[in-house]
Amino acid sequence: MLTTPLNRRTFLARGAAAGGTLLSATALERLALRDAAASHRHRRPDSYGPLQRVPDQRGVEVLALPAGFSYVTFGHIGSTMSDGNTTPLALDGMGAFHGGRRGLVRLVRNNEDRNAAGGGSVGGDAAAKYDPQGGGGTTTLVYDEHSRQLVADFVSLNGTTVNCAGGIGYRARSWLTAEETVRGPEATAGFDRFPQPHGYLFEVPVHRGPGELEKGEPLRAAGRFAHEAAAVDQRTGVVYETEDPGSGRGAGFYRFLPDDPCELTKGGRLQMLAVRDRPQLDMRDGQQVGKRLEVTWVDIDDPDPEQVNVNDSRGTFFQGYAKGGALFNRLEGCWEDGGSIFFVSTSGGDAKNGDVNSDGYEEGFGQVWEYRPYWRDGVLRLVYESPGAAQLDSPDNLTVTPRGGLIMCEDDASSAHVDTHPLAPGIDNVNRLIGLGRSGEAFELAVNVLNAAELAGCCFSPSGRTLFFNVFGSSISGGEQLEGMTCAVTGRWRKGPL
Repeated sequence: MLTTPLNRRTFLARGAAAGGTLLSATALERLALRDAAASHRHRRPDSYGPLQRVPDQRGVEVLALPAGFSYVTFGHIGSTMSDGNTTPLALDGMGAFHGGRRGLVRLVRNNEDRNAAGGGSVGGDAAAKYDPQGGGGTTTLVYDEHSRQLVADFVSLNGTTVNCAGGIGYRARSWLTAEETVRGPEATAGFDRFPQPHGYLFEVPVHRGPGELEKGEPLRAAGRFAHEAAAVDQRTGVVYETEDPGSGRGAGFYRFLPDDPCELTKGGRLQMLAVRDRPQLDMRDGQQVGKRLEVTWVDIDDPDPEQVNVNDSRGTFFQGYAKGGALFNRLEGCWEDGGSIFFVSTSGGDAKNGDVNSDGYEEGFGQVWEYRPYWRDGVLRLVYESPGAAQLDSPDNLTVTPRGGLIMCEDDASSAHVDTHPLAPGIDNVNRLIGLGRSGEAFELAVNVLNAAELAGCCFSPSGRTLFFNVFGSSISGGEQLEGMTCAVTGRWRKGPL
């Protein structure tokens, strides 16, 4: 805990002792400076207080939240959308944009549908599909912050598959949706055998309306691999990408240098991060929180190979690793703030969760990294590493709050560690939203008390009043289905650490 007022120099030089954390000098700096300007007697607390089960507008208890917060739910899986299609499965990454007039917000929401070729839950005009057998894509939801109601929802991309996370496009004109798979015509098994290759980023125009579906065009030069998330440096248009090929397999952190930031389909250059003078550095554990690592970038010579191994999506990773690229474990959420790129490793870290992968790597509870594109090729540092499940377990999507904190969605990936919670009796592997403010202490912001689905897609409205996120639901049709929906939380944001 920080106990004296901060000036900018003091903040930049100081890390928090709690949890072995060093806070970012970019996103969280804004929060620290605001708090430092306040009276010492009114210094903000390190959490929003204890949580309690709270019903939504239907009377259903979906979340536990601190006192002073409320929420509504909408866009439920299986409900009929305003374009006549059924709300698809697997509500994952999401971005929030200005909705065209005061009070309206446009949400572009990924559907990580993992059904076999020819199956899937994302509808829409079949002629607009990138792949006729693809059942994933995105939906767009128009939400009114004043009335706290859904105004419209419709399919905005179809014919893709396993649309996991993504990111806000350049100048907030589009959403980049990412396929976390390399399914395609190379597959021998029918489940993964699709007419078109997959494993790409696709761009979805924010203001695409219902009935305006167009066939998606893959960003081939940005790589074909198990994409997770993307974040665009809004000053330069450089696209940063995370990779999640699965537990224990190793993953890279990438950047795409577009020839034209406003027309990503025109091509560009894909590179993978390496630590300067330390080739093939293993970042999964043994790293020091706060230590600055100068980086360099190695070119990926063949970002879109004609043939890939559908059962092992790491072809791109191996190209970069052979040139000295750094090795991470399961890179997932990624978010840009002020030129800094924050990203998480779901199961990196020195504190181990009990899972041991086939390669012998013992998985951790999670790491949060920050890349800053300064000083030659940039600087990387570990800003938070979870000391245990109580603090943070398996971070996935993340966002930077309007005041400069971090919020992370949990997707408990550990099979050896069972998470229960007193507010969610009867549910194993409970998932939460975890906040991280300037004190460096991770704290519970929300708990899914409805089911064991992950929380995903956290993002704030442009006004900063509403936090949106998804209860994921299920990703494959048939069998027992978990309920999924989008949540919109409002409350006393300014009276706490975020």
